[in-house]
This record gives sequence, C-alpha cells and structure tokens, in this order.
Amino acid sequence: MTAEDLPLQFARTKRFSLGVPRGFTVSPDGDRVLFLRTASGRSTTSLLWLYENGEERTLADPLALGDGGEVPEAERIRRERARETSAGIVSYATDAAVRLAAFALSGALWTVRTDEGVTRQIPTAGPVVAPRPSQDGTHIAYVSGGALRVVRADGTGDRALAEPEGPEVTYGLPDHVSAESLHRARSFWWSPDGDALLVVRVDNAPVQQWYLGDPADPGRPPRAIRYPAAGTANARLSLHVVGLDGGRVDVDLPGEAVAHPGGEWTDPAFEYLAQADWSGAGPLAVVQTRDQRSAYVLSIDPATGATTAPHHLTDPAWLEFVPGTPASTAATGLVLTTQEGTRGLRMTGTGIRTPEGMYVHELLGTAGGRLYFTAAEEPTEVHVWSYDPENGFARLADAPGVHHAAVGGGTVVLDSSTLDGQTVTVLRDGVPAGRIEVLAERPVTRPRPRFLTLGARELRAALYLPTSYEPVPGRLPLIVHSYSGPGLQTVVKASRWHHAVNQWFADQGFAVLSVDGRGTPGRDRAWETAIHGDQLMPVIEDQADAVRAAADLFPELDPGRVAIRGWSFGGYLAAGAVLHRPDVFHAAVAGAAPTDLRLYDTHWKERYLGHPDVQPDQYDRCSLVAHAHKLTRPLRLVHGMADDNVFPAHMLRFSAALLAAGRPHSVLPLAGATHLVAQEGVIDTLLRMDLDFIKKSLDLRTA
Repeated sequence: MTAEDLPLQFARTKRFSLGVPRGFTVSPDGDRVLFLRTASGRSTTSLLWLYENGEERTLADPLALGDGGEVPEAERIRRERARETSAGIVSYATDAAVRLAAFALSGALWTVRTDEGVTRQIPTAGPVVAPRPSQDGTHIAYVSGGALRVVRADGTGDRALAEPEGPEVTYGLPDHVSAESLHRARSFWWSPDGDALLVVRVDNAPVQQWYLGDPADPGRPPRAIRYPAAGTANARLSLHVVGLDGGRVDVDLPGEAVAHPGGEWTDPAFEYLAQADWSGAGPLAVVQTRDQRSAYVLSIDPATGATTAPHHLTDPAWLEFVPGTPASTAATGLVLTTQEGTRGLRMTGTGIRTPEGMYVHELLGTAGGRLYFTAAEEPTEVHVWSYDPENGFARLADAPGVHHAAVGGGTVVLDSSTLDGQTVTVLRDGVPAGRIEVLAERPVTRPRPRFLTLGARELRAALYLPTSYEPVPGRLPLIVHSYSGPGLQTVVKASRWHHAVNQWFADQGFAVLSVDGRGTPGRDRAWETAIHGDQLMPVIEDQADAVRAAADLFPELDPGRVAIRGWSFGGYLAAGAVLHRPDVFHAAVAGAAPTDLRLYDTHWKERYLGHPDVQPDQYDRCSLVAHAHKLTRPLRLVHGMADDNVFPAHMLRFSAALLAAGRPHSVLPLAGATHLVAQEGVIDTLLRMDLDFIKKSLDLRTA
C-alpha cells in the first residue's frame, strides 16, 4: 500500500484544521469551558464540548441528533464568509452564565444545558440562522427568512420582532462588506435585561446584482449575488431597538462626519457599521465613513434612539479597528483603538495606552478586573497580555509562537501554537489546571523553517531547504510562496499549514522562501500604510529584495531559477511579479488572483486605492489586466468557478487580455470550487500540478 504523502494528508485533514479545538467560551465563574472540535484529525463533523472539573465531555453530537447536512442559504453564505471547512455544529452562543447553549443544525434550532447535558430541539417558524440566547437564558433570538424572531427557551411563544419590508431587506444578518471585509459576523445584540435587542437592518436594493453560474452544470440557473464592487453603491444599513413587548425604536445615526480629514478623494458619509454592542453601560455602535478616514463611537439611548458621539476617530489613510473594541470596564473606562505609531489600545477612563512598539492584534475581553489582549513586540510572534491598574502590563507565556486566549472569572484558556505544535492549557488563577486535547494530525513532512531578517527594510522571512540537503553553491532553484497582503502573516513561529506545504516543496529539490512585506500586519502604522495608493509595486519590490538578500546569505540558492506561487492576494502578487519583475521571477502560479481591482468590494479596495472614478490611475497601476502585454514568463492561472469573493471574472478578463496581447499562458478552472479550496482530489492534485508546472517552467528534469 502506498504511503500517504503530504498533499493527500493536507486534503484529508482540511489543511490540518480538523481536530483543533476552537470557539472557546468561559463561564463568568471560570468553572466551565465550552468549545467546538471534531472527534479526530480526519472527522469533518464538529461537535460541541464541555470542559469542567478537569475533564472534557461531549455536549452535543450532530450525528446523534440526526443532522442531515443541508443548511439554509443564509447559513451557507455565512460559512463561506467565515471560510468554514467542517460540518455539524460550527457555531453556537450561550447565555451570560454559560448554562444554556444554542446552535443550529440543518436549519433546526437546538439547545443544551451545561448542567444537565440534555439536548432539545426547539420548534421554530422556519429554518434557523445565527441563534443566540438572551443574557438570562429565557429566550432565544434567531433569523429566519430575513426576519429577526424570538422564541422562549421552553419552545413556546415564537414570534417575529422585525420582518423584512421587501425581498432585499434583512434583519439580523450582515451584508457582504460587513462580513467579508469588516469581519463583523453579528448583526443583533441582546440587552443585559433580556427585554430588547439592538438589530441591524440591511437593505441590499441599491447594490448591483451579479450572477454566478456553474459552467459544469448548464441546466442549473445562475445564483444572483448582491456585490458592491469598488465605486458602486453599498447596502443601506440602519439600527433599531426592538422590544419583546413589540415596541420598536429607530436609532438616529449621523449622516456625515464633521471635521473630516481631507484628501484627493473624501466621502464623509457614514456608510459602514464597524461594530456594535450592548453592555451594562448601554448600547453603543461604531460607524465609519465611506472613505474610512473618520469614525464615531456612538452612545445610544435605547428608549428614544438618540445618539451622542463622545469619541471621533480620524486617520489620514484609513481607520482599522482592533477586533473586540470598543469595550468598557470599571477600571479602564471605554477601551478604544489607537493608531498613533503602532496599532494599540487607549483606555479613555485613565488615559493609559499600550506601550509604544507593541502591536495589538485583538482585545480578548475582561475577567477578574483585568483586561486581556493579544499583541506583538516582534512580528513573528503574538502573545497574550493582561492589564490592570495595580499590576500594569503582564505577558502570560514566554514560548515563541502565536498565542490566543479566552477568559472568564479566574480562568484563562491559553491556546498556544508553536513550531512544536499546538496546546490548549487551562489556567486557574495563573496556575495550569488542565489541558484540552488537540486531536489534529501532525504533518508527515516535518517543517524546518529558518527565520530570517532580510535587507534594509528588515523583511521578516522564512527559508525552507530540503531535509537532507548538503549545500552546493548555485544548485537549488527557488520557489517564493508568500501572501504578503493585508490582514495575514505567514512568517510566524507557529504551527501553520503553509510551513508543512513549503517544506514539502523544498523536499522536492527546491529552496522555498516566504516573506511578509509592506502592508502586512504586526509591525507599525507606517509599515501597514506603505501600500496606500499603490498596493502592488511596494509588495513586489519587497519580494524581489528578499530573493536577492537570501541568495547573498545562502550561496546554494540559484537566483537564475526563481518561481513564485500564491493564492488570493498571494496569487495577485505572483502574477504581478512575473509581469513587472521578470528579471527576478521566471515563472508563476497564480490562484484566485484579483486581477481587475475595480471588481473587488468597496470597503476593502477603496481603503487602499480610493474611489475608482476619482483616482482611476491607482486602479490602472495596480490591476493586472492593464499590464497583460508585459508577460514574458510562464504563467498558470487557477480559479474556483464558484468563488463569490474573487469572482471568476477576474481570471477570465485577465486571460482574455493575455490572449489579445498574444501572451501564452495556461488556465485551470476548478468546477464547483469556492475561494477556499479544500476538497480531496482537488487541493492535493493542485499541489502536485504546481510542482510539475514549476519544474517544467524552470527547465528542471523530474527526478
């Protein structure tokens, strides 16, 4: 029997994501921890688990509950935006005490009590999306057919609180921009007393309608999608307070920002709802202007809908918010994002902010009078920190890696990913009290990244050499595999799938280089905004500089044989590299590449390039279609034909421009594949085909 290789294991484990515990919720007394996890590193069905008294047990098993696997369309879209790879229970919500958990299975509403462990199906008026119990656990709100509904936890009293007034209106679901680019997954919030909810109304009527068909199934009608491409209309959003007694109050949201920063393109209209919450201090919301340079933090009077804006945030480039903010504690007051020098936290009640040079990734929450957050002092590592006025700032773990946490009472669930693997440790009052098992498989190819700092810009990079390689000058061709785009780092000292994939390519007779260039998170504000107005050339130059610097450090690398491969922004980078720097990059595989940036969504693309009608030169300079005639190197384009994030039109328009310019290239369409390709038989085959294409393109003989 043939041994399973890395590509096949990569596919069967869904990129090594199966068996990894996630979605931790800690009870306020610290006694209970809920989480999601599949039963093994090969099972694709996610279960709900409880950790209590040092032991973990299953709370809900979808297979035992008769899960049929089919989900409502709104849930399918939500999972695609979240890049969900498993089935079963993939999300849940609890009451404040973490005694009642609610989740949806195949459109049905289920609950389970953590003190009894008994699951119960709750009858509802229609298929259920995004169920969430009230703080006291007496009611459950959910979305069905675009309406926000509520039902008692005992299954009685199901009724609508807000119903759509038209086919393009929804209550309680995020619009495309909010989910995909702002990463706001929620659109309703319970009051602390459980008698009302703050809910987002979305009207998609102004948004242009696109169609996504399946070329492999001509008998199937195309899917209509409301997609706000750069320069076009966004969905209209509004906020409302709806009471369980049937009352409704419209929130008075501001129309435009005053004292707004200037620029070549400005738009002070508040079109985005970045975040909202309802705590003991009352409901609040963060609204952002269309050009993303101003934001108001709004306090909302739930009785009248009146708003005040005690905080006006501005930035000359764009505002980007630390996930989890704003939040409020008695000791710190309101905690907001600050972007002065390095992205951090500012505690309005005390004036204290996180130390200069500390890049804050996420605000995790508060417990025991302490504020918990993740931050980096070195870009390749992320650590969990706490703050309280008496003890100041303290780091929870010393091991190099990427750490995350969930907190409640005196309990911290520390999720640590290092190069040695992943562990989840339960700390009680700072002392290890147990572990939650990580069931993910270890890659059959052991990654051996060498972390480097390259060039004058001190580019963080990882180099992978063949496992058994003995250095010989100029013998190793090089593959660059970078993402190097906003919102994601690949050069981290943590257990990540790309380390294993890069090592597998290296073991086929290559050196592999991954580089986090300008525009990636984890450093400082100047680093992130260096791509403002030009999202392509600074990134390409960083990759080219890294190749030269690595070749100077390692004479065994052959700078005359360099390929580049990537997906999404990494695919855009790969294709752009062979167009603009064929002297450095000699072949490319570009997957799911956004090639015409006017076709990407408003919030994400206007943030970096402005409005395409006002600043068309920036879109022309950064789009690949306009530069198709420059191609002189082998290029393969790969694209999922069901991708509703980077539409297949990107690949087709680029290919057409290449063809019109007489530039040979190859195209590999993936029938039925979305932006996240994870199917066995597809993702594993793609890795092998990438390898074969690169070998042929660099004129290498197959061993």
